[in-house]
Amino acid sequence: MAPDPVTGESRSYLEFNRDEWRALRSATPLTLDDADLDELRGVVERMPIEEVVDIYLPLSRLLNLSVAASRDLFAVTNRFLGRHADRVPFIIGIAGSVAVGKSTIARVLRALLARWPDHPRVDLIPTDGFLLSNAVLDARGLGARKGFPESYDLRALMRFLADLKAGERRVVAPVYSHLVYDVVEGDEIVVCSPDIVIVEGLNVLQVPSTRARPEERFVSDFFDFSIYVDAAEDDIRRWYRERFLTLRETAFADEESFFHHFAALDEQQASSVADAIWREINAVNLRENIEPTRSRARLVLEKGPDHAVRGIRLKR
Repeated sequence: MAPDPVTGESRSYLEFNRDEWRALRSATPLTLDDADLDELRGVVERMPIEEVVDIYLPLSRLLNLSVAASRDLFAVTNRFLGRHADRVPFIIGIAGSVAVGKSTIARVLRALLARWPDHPRVDLIPTDGFLLSNAVLDARGLGARKGFPESYDLRALMRFLADLKAGERRVVAPVYSHLVYDVVEGDEIVVCSPDIVIVEGLNVLQVPSTRARPEERFVSDFFDFSIYVDAAEDDIRRWYRERFLTLRETAFADEESFFHHFAALDEQQASSVADAIWREINAVNLRENIEPTRSRARLVLEKGPDHAVRGIRLKR
């Protein structure tokens, strides 16, 4: 999607086409092969090795330099204060619509960054785990608003991030199951002294429309670097439909799946259901909550119709 000239978003960013961005890779080595990518790819998106080389190797270099600069600043501050303190993790936020490919990008970046010798411990936390349970959502009349800002346990997410930045050695996050479409009670992701934490989710750059208290903090306040994955809405809608049709033949076929009843639909029926879900839920969330946060990202990846990144915008 084109930057908004009214908000001045375009003037806030340096813009790169694919060739210009590829040149910024410098001598960064490729540490993934096709077998690695097979384990990292999403349901619909099939990321070719060229995409990793052209887009994500340069990005991993930028992030590596940013981690080093952050550590230097941390060391300088502590030297000034005359104290010794353990390093705190560098936190990266990745935002964007349903079906835009955030999860695949997060997995690829995690794999690339973990291969840099200076920060081998890289954890990935999807914010799905911080969704309120289905029982709570239903009790609050929010069953059809899952994924909207009000459907998350924001206090728990903020507490998790605050503990990371406080240098806690062991921090836990809840787990979400896409099979049962709910938070898994008693299950958790344990994060122990990470170098980098990638936090991926729909609304991680979200702030309220008005700030009642100047001292109030938001999820993005804990990020050292933020990425927004952008694409034309028509393309995202098509990707969502394609993913839904793929899941109908795979995950939905599992009798334990929350969406098992969709497995019996033929292709036309499934396409109609997917389009309705997109129109009534996901498109609304994108327009009202997710897309307006794009200008808050440090870096924007603009995808074309084939999922390939065709433009990059880096905040000045």
